[in-house]
Amino acid sequence: MVILTLNCGSSSAKYQVYDWVNKDILAVGVVERIGLEYSTIEHKANGKEEYHAEFSSPTHKEAIELIIRMLLDDEYGVISDLKEIGAVGHRVLHGGEVFKQSALVTDEVIEQLKKVIHLGPLHMPANIMGIEAARKAMPSVPQAIILDTAWHQTMPEEAFMYAVPYEWYTDYNVRRYGFHGTSHLYCAKRAAVLLGKKNEDTNVIICHIGNGASISAVKNGVCIDTSMGLTPLEGLIMGSRSGDIDPAIIPYMMETTGMSAKEMDTVLNKKSGLIGLCGKSDRRDVLKASKEGDKKAALAIKMETRRITKYIGGYATLFGGNLDAIIFTAGVGEMAPHIRLGACQGLEAIGAKLDEHKNKVCFSRNGEFEINTDDSKVKILVIPTDEELVMTEDAYALMTGTYDVHTNFHYTFEDKDYVNKSRELALQKDIAKDPELATILVKQR
Repeated sequence: MVILTLNCGSSSAKYQVYDWVNKDILAVGVVERIGLEYSTIEHKANGKEEYHAEFSSPTHKEAIELIIRMLLDDEYGVISDLKEIGAVGHRVLHGGEVFKQSALVTDEVIEQLKKVIHLGPLHMPANIMGIEAARKAMPSVPQAIILDTAWHQTMPEEAFMYAVPYEWYTDYNVRRYGFHGTSHLYCAKRAAVLLGKKNEDTNVIICHIGNGASISAVKNGVCIDTSMGLTPLEGLIMGSRSGDIDPAIIPYMMETTGMSAKEMDTVLNKKSGLIGLCGKSDRRDVLKASKEGDKKAALAIKMETRRITKYIGGYATLFGGNLDAIIFTAGVGEMAPHIRLGACQGLEAIGAKLDEHKNKVCFSRNGEFEINTDDSKVKILVIPTDEELVMTEDAYALMTGTYDVHTNFHYTFEDKDYVNKSRELALQKDIAKDPELATILVKQR
């Protein structure tokens, strides 16, 4: 039996096929440019050549249909019949106040998701369209939603409420929700294993740094605060999102330039952050430009890392001196030593000392690494995230009736003997190229 996971973004659809029995990834892929003049698909299956093609995909319906055809294809596919798919897990951006945990999809669930589209207008329509397309293509297969916001539901009121009229919360659901929940959940559970602690005894700060970025404070194994808010716009400086700004800037610029609310939303979400500062969002391009003397790029790096440091320092005060580790994850967190270096400047004040050499050689997305100095009170870890595995396990558990909220549920990656087969093979190749990687691998305690 296999589990299919789908992550439908505003103009893309990522997917993964997981062999539940053998605990191995069979195929991964992504459809991009959905809704544009042409769309593309990139499909990778174990033991087979990669497949790339252009096709027409006006909506997510056509994208899902092509994904299914690829999975069944004689040359590139990994299954012979749709009956081999035991469940489908869908990543959903926003659960609002309605969904506190993953759930099986029903007509009623879809109607409830439609009621919170206004909380995530860029992503929710695509999420829902992907679910509806998959249900139509595979009507007899159980489908599940896995919410980005679910992990953060343990935050106390003083963390998730805003200092605005209270009726905004009761009447319009204005509150902090938080996102990247599956990533934060995975890293929190893995951190407990690596630290040799029970989940309920683990205190960590997780920095999910990618094009989108957020930080989660995890005390006694659950989220107590996070940097993103009502939407994914708040918090850190991101690839194209502004993160925290003075709210008065918004009406000031609208009145000054005549921008509409929709235009302002577009600027803050798609034309700000690193793109707004230096015209580039890929951290590799920003770093290259900085080294070549681009002052705006150099400023962008300093601003991004300073913001991360401020959040880490602020969250550290929530642990009463009992912080176990700071974790970096996601594409940038895992693969950008210069961002980690900048973000860790001054953290000696909270007992976290970065080993600059370990940090520099930590350039692999396949292993779990410890990059702090030997005498650092607080560990600094790099943990490759695995959001798809969280989605896969939730979907399987919902299908079998064994699922529960994450505080009561045990994931396979919480086991000490857990191994990601694909990553382990890739890690050995990385170590062969750079033996120093082996010296900073975290040994499970």
